[in-house]
Amino acid sequence: QLRIVESGGGLVQPGGSLRLSCEISGDTWQFYTIAWFHQAPGKERQGIACINNFGDHMNYVESVKDRFAISKDGAKGTVFLRMNSLKPADTGVYYCAARNLWICSNGIPIDGDAWGKGTQVTVSS
Repeated sequence: QLRIVESGGGLVQPGGSLRLSCEISGDTWQFYTIAWFHQAPGKERQGIACINNFGDHMNYVESVKDRFAISKDGAKGTVFLRMNSLKPADTGVYYCAARNLWICSNGIPIDGDAWGKGTQVTVSS
């Protein structure tokens, strides 16, 4: 099982930026996808971005495309989510999850097989 720890959340003004980090360690799978999920207050958790474990394929939900960017450190087992032009609607808990045997380019995972505990992002003046 993978160990996943998110970090980087905090309070930011509308239009600001944050970079979230997802540290992945432990027993890794052969082929998997890392995805970021967003859960707004009172709403269902939604997958917003993913990257395959090789870091060469990414996918985004339309609401964050061109604002957020997912990437993987080629030298470390860390996945980042750069969030620009943040809006109050982006407020919520951001979770990092690993989905085994999933092709990111085919779509963002609807669920994960291993989860972090999340990091809070608040976009407010």
